[in-house]
Parts: sequence; structure tokens; C-alpha cells
Amino acid sequence: MNSQQPKPPSQNASMSDPTLQAGASATPQAAGGTQGAVGPNGAAAKQGAGPGNTQGNGAGRVPGGAQAPRPATGPAVGRGPNNGPGQGAGNGPGNGHNRGAGPGPNGPGKKAGTLPGPHAVKPKVLPVASPATLKPRHRGLLISFIACVLAPMIVIAAYLWLVADDRYASTAGFTVRSEESTGASELLGGLATFTGTSSSSDGDVLYEFIRSQQMVQAIDQELDLRGHYSQNYWSDPVFALAPDATIEDLTAYWDRIVQVSYDQSTGLSEIEVTAFDPDYAQAVTRAVVMESQRLINMLSEAARNDALRYAREDLDLAQDRLRDTRASLTEFRTRTQIVDVDSDIASRTGVLTNLQQSLAQELVAQDELSGTTSRPDDPRLAQTQRRIQVIRDRISEERRNLATSKVEGTDEDYPSLLSQYEGLEVERQFAESAYTAALTAFDAAKAEASRQSRYLATYVAPTLAQASEYPQRGQILGLAVLFLLLAWGIAALVYYSIRDRG
Repeated sequence: MNSQQPKPPSQNASMSDPTLQAGASATPQAAGGTQGAVGPNGAAAKQGAGPGNTQGNGAGRVPGGAQAPRPATGPAVGRGPNNGPGQGAGNGPGNGHNRGAGPGPNGPGKKAGTLPGPHAVKPKVLPVASPATLKPRHRGLLISFIACVLAPMIVIAAYLWLVADDRYASTAGFTVRSEESTGASELLGGLATFTGTSSSSDGDVLYEFIRSQQMVQAIDQELDLRGHYSQNYWSDPVFALAPDATIEDLTAYWDRIVQVSYDQSTGLSEIEVTAFDPDYAQAVTRAVVMESQRLINMLSEAARNDALRYAREDLDLAQDRLRDTRASLTEFRTRTQIVDVDSDIASRTGVLTNLQQSLAQELVAQDELSGTTSRPDDPRLAQTQRRIQVIRDRISEERRNLATSKVEGTDEDYPSLLSQYEGLEVERQFAESAYTAALTAFDAAKAEASRQSRYLATYVAPTLAQASEYPQRGQILGLAVLFLLLAWGIAALVYYSIRDRG
């Protein structure tokens, strides 16, 4: 009986704990390894796979005073239904299955897992986390969100849907047109450009005029803008006009009720007028179109008047220049007693021409006579030579008189007078040409002034609304909420960033 070897405590423990037994059993399905050195406090390592997962490392003595046959310490890992770490204290063999600490002579040890025994210690259980609660910072954010976003949104929505009065819109479209023609004035060098028919910048001028204080004053005098837009001030102070508004306030309010769009590429303009009454909105739109037509007519008339004035001034200058040139030419004729210089030149050159013809005839006669007589002293030949010499002397005298002799009544020679005459004649011709061009331009300006060159063409007549379109409640509320959220978010981020850094 005493010779029977006692079972190792690890086996007893395994038998008492099914989980540990399944995880530490050396079966063909489990693989493990041991490693250690023999000593009083042996260590062993074992690893295996089985139905349980336990891990232990311990040092101790085998019950009954027998030393463990393979003192080794090591971890044991297994898989099974009991998969959870644990800590305990106790005495156990150093077979690699248990990790414990106990008061035995083998020193302290650690235990992972739950092993029954007299010295087992229950694992420490951490307290359960308390449920999340609102902190002061969270309450501050919530209160600020309600005060800065939610409350203003409710106020704005209540005002838009319960307080704000409906407004009606009336639209109109127009453009500035120029009359195009290919009259005689354009054929004569494009002189019609002096009449100012270009309308490239009329749309820009009209756009600024509709938004100007002059337009507001004209419409106010005609339709009493203050009376209409201030009648709902006490029921709708946000979208109505104050009763004591000045002309500057009325002009600023005009930009809110009148929207003007202008396309520079096409020259088309469109206006939209809003009012608390559809008929009044249409009346204001019609008045704006009439004032715009009046402005275009005024600009066109001013351009025609300027063109006529400039053309008249150019014509007067051309007339004065032509008159002065002709007066100078008359004074020259009176002083030189030469009525027609061209005729006088023709007469003087005619004498030379006749002498040249006579000289040619005598030379021909001399050649004939020399061919018929062999006597060098023939009196006929001597007579012919004398006539030739006389004609040559006469030609030389006439040429000298024409170039150097003084003209009667003057102290100037004929070439100088001829030069003066040619200068006066050139000036006269140029003055006549300038006068002709100025007269043509003046006639073209009068032709353009006799008809309307620019006018306002309305392609969309002022409309009459049947349903209110303003205020655009959904759009206004959406934009208001967006900006409120942005402002609140930025302010909260800045505040908590500064507080955390402080």
C-alpha cells in the first residue's frame, strides 16, 4: 500500500477542475514542450492545444516531500470552453500547468486561472463605469446653441410666416437701339460718325440712371413712393419703409425693391420691381421704363445738337478760310494788274512760240538756199543769215524780259509774282475742298437730326403679378440658419480653445 506512488498534485488539481484537466492533459490531440533545469525550485514550460486554455507557472514541492521528477517552469496554453485569465495563490507542483504564489519554501508564485485550493484568492473585480452625464461644458454648449441658433431661427421663421406682408413683383425688359442706314452721308467718307449715333455705352448709362437718386426722385414725385412703402411699417417694419425716411433712405430702400440686370454682350436690360400691391408694382415698372425712354431721347437730342453745332462751326471756319483766300487772290490781281495770270502767261509764251517757229522756218530756208547755190557770197544767203540772227536776238530778249524785267506797277519780277499766284491758287483750291467737306458734314448732321437715331425698344412690357413671390421665406430662413450655425460654431471653437490653453 505504501509502495504505491502518489499522484502528482497537478493531476489531482486537474481532476478536481474539469477545465484545467482538459487543458493540461497530455493526450495525442495536444502538443506541448517542456524546458528547464533541475533544482530545488524547478521550472518547466509546456504548451499544448486542447479543449481548455489555461496558463500557469509555479514552483513548489510535490505532496509528501517528493521532489518533482522534472523540475521545470513554463507556460501552458490550451483552448477549451474555459478561456479566461485568473490570479491566485497556493502550493502546486512545478509541472508547467499552474502559476501560483504560496507560503511554502519554494518561494512566491503567480497563478493564472481559477484553481480550487485552500489558499486560493478571488480575482479583483474592477468597479462598473458610471453612466455618462452632462458636464457643465456640455450644458454651456447646449444653452449657447439654443440662445444663438435655435431661438433666432424660431423668431425669424415666426416673423417671415406670421408677420411679414406679401409683396408682388413686376418685370420689364428693354434695350437701346440705333437706327442703321446707308445714306449719302456715309457714302461720302462716313461723315455720319460726327452725329454721335453710337450706342455702345447707352446700356451702362441707363443701368446707373435707374439706380440713381434722380430716378428715385422722379418716381416719388409721380407715384408717391414714401406713401406706399411706409403704409405697412407698423405691421412689417423689416420689409417696409420708415415714414420719416429721407431721400437718402429712400434711395437705399430703392435698391431693395428694384433689381436691375444688364448684359453687356447683348445690350439687354431687365428690371424687377416689388411692391405690396401688384397694380402699384406694375405702375412703378411702367414709370421706370418711361423715365428711361426720356433719358435716351435726351441723350439722343443732345448728341444731335452737338453734332449740328460742331458741323456748323466747321462750316463757318471753312467759309472764312475760303473767303480770306479769295480776298488775297483779288488783292494780288489788283496790285499786279493781271486779271488772269494763266492768260498772261499764255500770251507771253505765245510770242516766244512764234519766234521759235519763225527761226525754224528761216533755218529751213537757209538750208535750201545753201543746197541750190555754190556761191558763198550770194546776197540771198547773207540776207537769210541776218534774219536768223535777228530772230535769235529777239528770242533772247524776250526770255530776259520774262525772267528779269519788272512788272508794271510793282517792284517784283514776273517769276516772283508767278510764285505768289501759284501759292494763292493752291490755298484757294484747298479752301474750296474743305468748304465742300464741311458743307457735306453739315447736311448729314441736319439729316440725322431730322429723325430719331436712338430709341428705347421694350421687348417685355411691364407685367402684372397674380401671386406674391416675396419675401422668399425659405431662402431667407435657410441663409439665416446657415450664418447662425457658422457664427455659433466659430465662437464656440474660439472660446474653448482659449479656455483650454489658459
